[in-house]
Amino acid sequence: MRRLLIPPGGDGAVWPLLAGRALRAFVDGYVAVLLPAYLLALGYGTLDVGILSTATLLGSALATLAVGAWGYRFQPRRLLLGAALLMLATGLCFALTTAFWPLLLVAFVGTLNPSSGDVSVFLPLEHARLAESGQGVARTALFARYSLLGALFAALGALAAGLPEWLVGATGLTPLGAMQGMFAAYGLVGAVVWLLYRRLPAGTGPQVPPVPLGESRGIVIRLAALFAVDSFAGGLVINALMALWFFQRFDLSLTAAGNFFFWSGLLSASSQLIAPRLARRIGLINTMVFTHIPASICLILAAFVPSIELAFALLFVRALLSQMDVPTRSAFVMEAVTPGERAAAASFTAVPRSLAAALSPTIGGALFAGGWLAAPLIACGVLKIAYDLVLWRAFRQHHVK
Repeated sequence: MRRLLIPPGGDGAVWPLLAGRALRAFVDGYVAVLLPAYLLALGYGTLDVGILSTATLLGSALATLAVGAWGYRFQPRRLLLGAALLMLATGLCFALTTAFWPLLLVAFVGTLNPSSGDVSVFLPLEHARLAESGQGVARTALFARYSLLGALFAALGALAAGLPEWLVGATGLTPLGAMQGMFAAYGLVGAVVWLLYRRLPAGTGPQVPPVPLGESRGIVIRLAALFAVDSFAGGLVINALMALWFFQRFDLSLTAAGNFFFWSGLLSASSQLIAPRLARRIGLINTMVFTHIPASICLILAAFVPSIELAFALLFVRALLSQMDVPTRSAFVMEAVTPGERAAAASFTAVPRSLAAALSPTIGGALFAGGWLAAPLIACGVLKIAYDLVLWRAFRQHHVK
């Protein structure tokens, strides 16, 4: 298994990062589905779901900004170990706390992820390390494996979102108690991730000493601004809000929603295998844009269909196409900047994305609360298409493959 995860030329120190990504994706997968159900079970409303989702993303953005600004002063291994301990504390606090304001505080400072992708402080630290373990096509393949593991285990996690209903029937636990147990399990996974990161050699670090942004500042700023638009749009339909949409639009059960996100995640995972091959043929930017636009069209159409079957079909097509830009985007950023600026570039392109995505869940929750169930899906699709067209026009001449 370990040999399969590491591409030719890869570093043996990469496997704990890949294993940690898989475990984090698994618990993120079920937390994104459980979070709205948990808050509704506690007596909170749809707007509260959006507010708390915003807090999680905003906190992650600020933590990522701190890593980009000052993280180069510290050993990456120590930062990763600290993030794993924060994950442990986040899960345990959510399992033991029911009052809204403490939950909001924990969501802000912790590592909870209500979205389908990784928006945590782990991201820039891991990306910078992964970028040192391959060049050119090998680097794109490594990021594809990283994204594949994330998508695959997030799908399995979404399937596990139905576990509380099984626990209620099998053990007599209350629904609330069963969901709190799942948050406790999230914290325990943080402890396992901490043990994994301890296996990283103490001296592990980039081959080129990390430095603040300098030579590559211009391209990073342009990319960050565009990625922010994309993430703001995506924040309108993060998994937690899509689960809420299913609950309100089609009265879907928690188990059925988990099944949908499982199959959707499997389709996203399969696309990660296709992305490097497609990028070799048509380039990184073309792969990002020409797969993203049809996915956005499917999302817009899903807002209008009358049946759950048609909605599922369109959203499954979207899942197959919409995540091909994840490994190609990461590879493009790492190729477009100097080696020493990679950690800073990963942080400063991730921060505007997280900040932008942090604003939109509250807007999406408010639209749902006002009865405008189609509006978040339409707005997301339109904004993403606009982002894709501007990105292609601005960077189509960059022949990075």
